[in-house]
Amino acid sequence: MFDIVLYQPEIPPNTGNIMRLCANAPARLHLIEPLGFALDDRRLRRAGMDYLDRSGHSRHAGLDECRASLGERRWLAYSTRSQRIYSDWSYRPGDVLLFGPETRGLPEEVLVEIPTEQRLLIPQRPGSRSLNLSNAVAVVLFEAWRQNQFDMVE
Repeated sequence: MFDIVLYQPEIPPNTGNIMRLCANAPARLHLIEPLGFALDDRRLRRAGMDYLDRSGHSRHAGLDECRASLGERRWLAYSTRSQRIYSDWSYRPGDVLLFGPETRGLPEEVLVEIPTEQRLLIPQRPGSRSLNLSNAVAVVLFEAWRQNQFDMVE
């Protein structure tokens, strides 16, 4: 199983889509506060449909609390400022996949805590700012799962 960490997510439908994704793939979702919405937001519930209760999500007051709850694991950060392409990484069950907020990405003070070789990039056309957060999480999670032969790793 993989752990998806959303650092201060801002847009409810993105988080709802990711909750739905985690309910259908081998992943648990962790939300780092502050959130840009309430968890009972109707837009989050609409995007997550009836999967919200099955998503296995946790809420954490901060990144340090989340790190403590997950224990010693490999943390991978996804940023448009990274150099290594996400599909060049060898994923294994237990990896923690960290994504930043939609409007600004992961802040530098968070990125510096992740070793440079574990900061990964999803390639895109020159001049593009970024992918939609829920799309980015889906791309990465399915690559990690594919590399593990789509095993429902627990």
